[in-house]
Amino acid sequence: MAKQSGSNNKKITWWQLSLIGIGCIIGTGFFLGSSIAIKQTGPSVIFAFLLAAIGTYIVFDALAKMTAAHPEKGSFRSYAKQAFGRWAGFSNGWVYWSSEMLIMGSQLTALAIFTQFWFPDVSLWILSAIYGVLGLLVILTGVNGFERFENIFAVVKVAAILMFIILALLAIFGLLNGERAENSFSINYDSLFTNGTLGFWTALIYAFYAFGGIEVMGIMANDLEDPKQAPKSGKIMLLSLGLIYITSLGLALFLVPWDSFTTEESPFIVALKDYNLAFIPHLFNGALIIAGFSTMVASLYAITSMLVTLAKDGDAPAYLAKTGRVPFRALTWTTSGLIISIVVSLLLPDQIYEYFTTAAGLMLLYTWLFILITYRKLMKPQFIGKSKQGLGLLLIGFAITGTWMDATSRKGFLISLAFLIVISLVTFSRRKRWKGPEIKETPQSLFDKDR
Repeated sequence: MAKQSGSNNKKITWWQLSLIGIGCIIGTGFFLGSSIAIKQTGPSVIFAFLLAAIGTYIVFDALAKMTAAHPEKGSFRSYAKQAFGRWAGFSNGWVYWSSEMLIMGSQLTALAIFTQFWFPDVSLWILSAIYGVLGLLVILTGVNGFERFENIFAVVKVAAILMFIILALLAIFGLLNGERAENSFSINYDSLFTNGTLGFWTALIYAFYAFGGIEVMGIMANDLEDPKQAPKSGKIMLLSLGLIYITSLGLALFLVPWDSFTTEESPFIVALKDYNLAFIPHLFNGALIIAGFSTMVASLYAITSMLVTLAKDGDAPAYLAKTGRVPFRALTWTTSGLIISIVVSLLLPDQIYEYFTTAAGLMLLYTWLFILITYRKLMKPQFIGKSKQGLGLLLIGFAITGTWMDATSRKGFLISLAFLIVISLVTFSRRKRWKGPEIKETPQSLFDKDR
C-alpha cells in the first residue's frame, strides 16, 4: 500500500501511477486464482476476465473522478464519510481492513501451494508460517525498505508473465520442440463454456479478484502531479493489465486442454509441462513465489496502515494510532491476523485457498459497490455516468451472486457475510453514541458533475 501523501513526498506522473498499479495488482489472484476460474468455466474464462476488466475500470473511473474533483487523504473511505456520515467511513474502513486480512490469508496459502512444488511433503501451515515471518521482517524495515522491496517485486511480476508469453509463442510456432502446437479447444459454445452458463457465472468472482488493488491506486492518486490525470492513468493501467491477463490465459488454454489445469498449480506451469524445459517450471515457480510474496507483504502493510488511520479517526482503539518508523502496536494486530490464517490452514488444508479467495474477493467487491454508490451521491452523474454506474453495479452483482451457485465458493460467501454482519452490528452500536459526522459533508460545489 502506498504511503500517505505529504509535503515531503515526491509527486508522480500519471504513467508512473499506471506502472505502480500494474505492479500492485498482479498477484496470486491471477497466478493461481485463474486456475480455479478455468476449472469453473473452461476457455470462456477469457470472457470472464474481459467483463471483470470492464467492471474494474468503471469502479476506478468513479474513484479517480472523485479524486480529480477533490483530492482526499482517505480516498474512498473519506468520500463515503462525506457522502453518508461517519457510519459509512467507519464501516468502509473495517470492510476494507477485513478484505485485506482475507487477501493476506489467501496469498499465504497460495505461496505455500507454490512452494509445495519443490517440497510436497511439507504441510501448508508450516510453509505459511515461514512466509508470514518473512513478511513481518520486511514490514519491520520501515516504509523505505518496504518500497524498495516492492519496486523489485513489481518488475519480477511483469517479467514472469512476459516470459510465459514469449515461451508460449515459441511453442505455438514450433520453436521449442520442433512441432507447432495445435489449438486445444474449438470455437463453439460447448467447447468454450464447458460447464455452461452457470459455470461462467461462478467463475466471475475469481476474475474480479485478479484485479483487486485499484483502491490502493485511488489512495496513491493523491500523489499525482495533477490529480485530474487519475482517470487517464487508470485507463492505461487497466488496458495494459487486461491485455496481459487475456493474452497469457489465452495462450495457456491454446497449449493444453482446460481440464488439464488444477487448483494446486499455476496454469502457466501446467501449460509448459509437456515441453522439454526442465529449468523453466522451477524458474517460473520462483517468480510466482516472489510475486505472491510481494502482494502478501503489501496486504500486511495495508492492514497495518488502515488500523493506524482508523485509530487516528477514532474508529479503532486509540492506542493503535501511535506510530514511529514502524507502527508496532498496529503491527501486533496484524500479526494476530497472520496467526489466524496459519491456524486455519492447519485445520482446513483442503480447498482453503478457494475459501479465502472467494471471501476476500467478495469483501473487495462490497467496497467497490460502495465506491459506486458514493460516486452517485457526490458527483451527481448525468445519463452517461449513470449508465456506466449501472453496468458496473450489474457486473459486480453477477460476480457476488455467482458465488452462491457453487458449493465451494458458497462457503467463502458465508465467511464474507459473517464479516459484514459483525461490522454492521458494531457500526450500529457505535452509531448511537455518535452525535454526528466528525467532518462536515463536503460542499457539492467541490465536485464537478460528470458530463
